[in-house]
Amino acid sequence: MSAPGIFRLPPPTNEPVLSYAPGSPERAAIKARLEELQAERIELPLVVGGEEVRTGETAEVVMPHRTSHVLADMHKGGPAEVERAIAAAGEAWHDWSRTPWEERAAVLLRAAELLAGPWRMTLNAATMLGQSKTAHQAEIDAACELIDFWRFNPTFMSRIYEEQPVSSPGQWNRLEYRPLEGFVFAVTPFNFTAIAGNLPTSAALMGNTVVWKPASTAAYSAHFLMKLLQAAGLPDGVINLVYGPGARIGDAALASPHLAGIHFTGSTGVFHSMWKTVGANIERYRNYPRIVGETGGKDFILAHPSADVDALATAIVRGSFEYQGQKCSAASRVFVPQTLWPELKERLVEEVGSLTMGDVSDFGNFMGAVIDGSSFRTQKEAIEEARADADSEVLVGGEVADDEGYFVSPTVIETRNPSFRLLRDELFGPVVTAYVYPDDEWQDTLEIVDQGSPFGLTGAIFSRERAPIGEAQKALEYAAGNLYINDKPTGAVVGQQPFGGGRASGTNDKAGSMWNLIRWVSPRTIKETFVPATDYRYPFMDPDSAGT
Repeated sequence: MSAPGIFRLPPPTNEPVLSYAPGSPERAAIKARLEELQAERIELPLVVGGEEVRTGETAEVVMPHRTSHVLADMHKGGPAEVERAIAAAGEAWHDWSRTPWEERAAVLLRAAELLAGPWRMTLNAATMLGQSKTAHQAEIDAACELIDFWRFNPTFMSRIYEEQPVSSPGQWNRLEYRPLEGFVFAVTPFNFTAIAGNLPTSAALMGNTVVWKPASTAAYSAHFLMKLLQAAGLPDGVINLVYGPGARIGDAALASPHLAGIHFTGSTGVFHSMWKTVGANIERYRNYPRIVGETGGKDFILAHPSADVDALATAIVRGSFEYQGQKCSAASRVFVPQTLWPELKERLVEEVGSLTMGDVSDFGNFMGAVIDGSSFRTQKEAIEEARADADSEVLVGGEVADDEGYFVSPTVIETRNPSFRLLRDELFGPVVTAYVYPDDEWQDTLEIVDQGSPFGLTGAIFSRERAPIGEAQKALEYAAGNLYINDKPTGAVVGQQPFGGGRASGTNDKAGSMWNLIRWVSPRTIKETFVPATDYRYPFMDPDSAGT
């Protein structure tokens, strides 16, 4: 039962980013935690109904930057474990869906404080080791962004609940925001621990129960995320963690008539397949499943002839190569006018060539390794394609090596072909392709940017003149769901830049805002009349008076 009172949530604030500078306490703390985690090899069991499940079918979890080092042994589930997780979610739904909103909010608010304090170094170190993130990239992801999700989402929830209809005299109209009827299938990617923490918990916050399948390449940090949520008081069965191959887990989940929704971040191909499966199974579901997905991008930086070269160069380096270009928002195609290109090219060759790459435990490195062998091969093939193409040239980088880890040096390619494949297809790695356009072809270049790729996630416009910014905003209206002006196209902050794109990039339901949370409820309208009518007759039915 809900306690009496109309409660106000603590005002959410964005978590400050720690610097990890030499001599700082956080630098010493993260180095100590890295050593502790590297010194042990652990098991990663499934967690179903609050119980750890060990299937005996395991896979090694290794560091991408040092593949000889095994961090953990991940137990892999299958259809039987998915069915068990669905049953546990169904059992937990009865109590969790009726749990007062303030108690659900309290779980996430407590999780945020635990992550901001005693769990911070564990999640950051796990993300560094398992996903090859530098200390800074882990800090802004596994700590700050996830803390922000867990602090802001309860406030977004309260705003949704406060949205109520008007009432005429003598009646009271209300909207209930019920959780979905069934379970939500959350599928999370390798590249952001914050996404792995947000997708299942945002649905759970609204009263839903969840079957959570993280990427196998992020299983290590997912293990600690689940431990953290349990420490925060999340009841058993509300979120059920199932590791395993995507198709084996996904097919079993999508076959269930109790599927109420999909919360997905991952590849476009997998999302297309899931949507088709839902369509083929539509008659078996109790309700039409909600489908929310973010699937990647081919994000652009577009420079007008008036752009500031220093700002442009910095945005390309940071926006393309932070976390090895493995951000959905990372810049991977750049459009530069001829007059700026000689100076910018010189800057890029110098600065990109100076970027350091290696073991993320060495704080002198700007980059780590790409996530796995499949990504390594994708980047290698793209670089080889550029070298073989008569209209393209590798300006800097292009070196690859997988003898110790999956290392791809930051690479800048110039092409003279606006239809070149590397300007169109997503690579999801540290490879950016530049196209140099004649200064007087600004309008034509806007069309190339808009039509040159099927994606529509993020983009950046650089100009010191106001008119071109307005022209680009209009011409590229659907080319990016998050548009940046004179800034890199990465780094969306919860509560400041709600994140998501359209076209082939997803359903644009804006993580980090109330618009995502509203997808996880099913509103019910209630009209209560205080003094109901007792006669079916309306006044117009009365007879005319005599003599008229």
